[in-house]
Amino acid sequence: MRPPFRISKTRARRLPVLGAAVCMTLGLFAPQSQAAAPVTDPATAGSSASASAPGSALRSIPVPKSPHAISSNPRFRLSSQDGTEESGPAPAPPVAKASKQQKQRQESSAAVTADACGDLSGVVNATGGALVQQLKALPQITCTYPLFNLTGENARKAFREAQMVTVANALRDDSASYAGDNRASTGQLVMFLRAGYYVQDNNADAVGEYGTALQGAARGALDAFFASPRSKDVTDANGEILNEVVTLIDSTHEAGRYAGVVKWMLGGYDGTWPGQMNLAMQHVEWVVENGFKAKDDGRGWRAALKADPAILDTWAGFITRNGAELNRLDVVSNVGRHLGHALDVPELKDRVRPLLKDLINRYPNVGPTAPITMNLGWYTRQYDRGNCAAYAICDLGERVLPAVLPIQHSCTPELKIRAQDMSPAQLASTCTSLAGQDAYFHRIIGDKGAIPGDVNTNLEVVAFDDYTQYALYAWAIYNIDVDNGGMYEEGNPAVPGNQARFIAHEASWLRPSFEIWNLNHEYTHYLDGRYNMYGDFEAGMTTPTIWWVEGIAENISYGYRGERNADAIAEAGRKTYALSQLFDTVYGQEEDPEVNSNRVYRWGWLAVRYMLQKHPADIETVLGAYRTGDWAGARTFLKQTIGTRYDADFATWLTTTCATADCGPLPDASNAAPTPLCTLADPRQFDQNCRRDGLAASAGNYSYHFVYLPAGVSRLTITSTGGSGNADLYYGGGTWATTGNYQAKSTHTGNGETLTIDNPPSGWVYFSLAAAQDFSGVSLSTRSQ
Repeated sequence: MRPPFRISKTRARRLPVLGAAVCMTLGLFAPQSQAAAPVTDPATAGSSASASAPGSALRSIPVPKSPHAISSNPRFRLSSQDGTEESGPAPAPPVAKASKQQKQRQESSAAVTADACGDLSGVVNATGGALVQQLKALPQITCTYPLFNLTGENARKAFREAQMVTVANALRDDSASYAGDNRASTGQLVMFLRAGYYVQDNNADAVGEYGTALQGAARGALDAFFASPRSKDVTDANGEILNEVVTLIDSTHEAGRYAGVVKWMLGGYDGTWPGQMNLAMQHVEWVVENGFKAKDDGRGWRAALKADPAILDTWAGFITRNGAELNRLDVVSNVGRHLGHALDVPELKDRVRPLLKDLINRYPNVGPTAPITMNLGWYTRQYDRGNCAAYAICDLGERVLPAVLPIQHSCTPELKIRAQDMSPAQLASTCTSLAGQDAYFHRIIGDKGAIPGDVNTNLEVVAFDDYTQYALYAWAIYNIDVDNGGMYEEGNPAVPGNQARFIAHEASWLRPSFEIWNLNHEYTHYLDGRYNMYGDFEAGMTTPTIWWVEGIAENISYGYRGERNADAIAEAGRKTYALSQLFDTVYGQEEDPEVNSNRVYRWGWLAVRYMLQKHPADIETVLGAYRTGDWAGARTFLKQTIGTRYDADFATWLTTTCATADCGPLPDASNAAPTPLCTLADPRQFDQNCRRDGLAASAGNYSYHFVYLPAGVSRLTITSTGGSGNADLYYGGGTWATTGNYQAKSTHTGNGETLTIDNPPSGWVYFSLAAAQDFSGVSLSTRSQ
């Protein structure tokens, strides 16, 4: 239901996610989302998790959304209309950084309510004709705004069905002589009905159910209003009432019945309509969008289009006739893009395909017209997947890629960045951040080397300029869902040349500070997949592993950046879940998307942090199974060996350690059991398990080393850490290792390098640190098993 107050339609939107509401300027709006829940959990049958849509990347991990960037509502979209959708009603809802015009309008509204409207108890307590008289006596439409806030007994008295029927009948009678303005206080009657539907939708227990009596009365009222010749006056005076009546269509869920009204508005609109009529046209978006969501019972938009397919032609004409108005957040783009929903009506597919083909290819796919072309293109992916040729857009992603993501930068041969708009300094800082996180990850988790057979040595980071650009283009370029804060695609790590990719966007709401949203979280997914989780992402979803996958990503991301996870710490005090429950977490498990996100990310952070602190040996057991792909073994250990054994202690930890020490620090695996120093006299020679400190070499030179391996060694791990400069690690097998003669190498920026050699030969083997730049103070260790 729609609350009463309207803020600027072209400048801001309120984003009430996780309690946050900020103002952001939107350059482009995004395609409507799809559910991004690529997991089905066989161990928790009956969960709401679902597999990714056919044709999308099955090895994709969705990124947590920003509470400042997009709504947790799965039906989110970014458009000028979102500026009018508030999370709760208020006479003058606050908007961060509101414009002067917005502030004046809010202050004016508040003043009218407080000074001119008086006490609304007469409206709340009146019945029958007295109620109608009380409403018509209100001096302005804005006086009805406080009615949207009613709860409890006042909500019941004001909006029980009998009251609503009374006012609907009054609106019906009033419409017979409607003069095209509010001289008869018609608007107050409309707003009372709107408030009733809104309050009942949010407080059904208090208000009571609405039935056929109100349905009939509301239809009578709307029929009468639209039968009035003056309801079609293209004036601000009529628009002030019409925009609320159009919203009332949406409130009553009668979109199909009033398809003719929408058709008239689509056919008559042009860029010369005055402001209030333009607002009424904007509200058509709600009627159309929600009408498509209605069941196909004759009341929704689908049935209306099947009854009158000519609406499709009128709709397409609405766009082309007003093509000059297309400018990102315009009403034509906002309403026009929903034409793509008609593809979801099988009987209309053949008729709507050529219309969409024309519109998608009529205007540029970048710039001010991109919202209409890219949104309509997205609908073809959603409702006509695999049929891109019918729209001549099979190469759409390839066409927009060079224009949208022109910047290409290499941090190292294994790490690349593709960006829409990043400065050289931003590129450099991103490279440095990732190099440092690699070493931090191994400090916390330890380093047993890469998973045998994992050749996922290359990662590409894709950074769109902001969320809207990501949502507008990423689906076409990378064939991913965009109802998230980004997507990590692992690919198949066993395939040589596989390209792992993190597709993301800048955190525009933090500017002028620069940050790629979720960069450190997603880089952890890459490291976790390479060093902890056998096979590809899909393999890791055989049993519930999300508690670890997302929990460790959150812990490393917050820990490496030195940030306090205030939201997770606040959740700890609520003790919502037992630890044994969290071992069952999967994507899409909770019906409410926000609740599900809370469980996946915040409670995942808590579960992993507790286990790392209190039961590190158990983590080693679980990861030992994960590293070999023994998903069933790990699951048995978690659910049977551990079971509920730690639940009581976890609950105590939540209310003590989390309350007093922010859930305590992450343990440092490098401090748990330091590798002993080598004891052999030759500084080049290593024992099987030892380290040498203080190694150094000038640029272009080497620090050469070797170790003797007896028969039966299954794995040799060589690791370098610390110091300054840039040392790369090379392994030569039975010969000296150089940059021109090697069997394996690790060449990241800095000195954090690791090589894992499976089934090395017995006898002497050789390895070296090559100075890409002067280096000193580096530690080098070997471990064999």
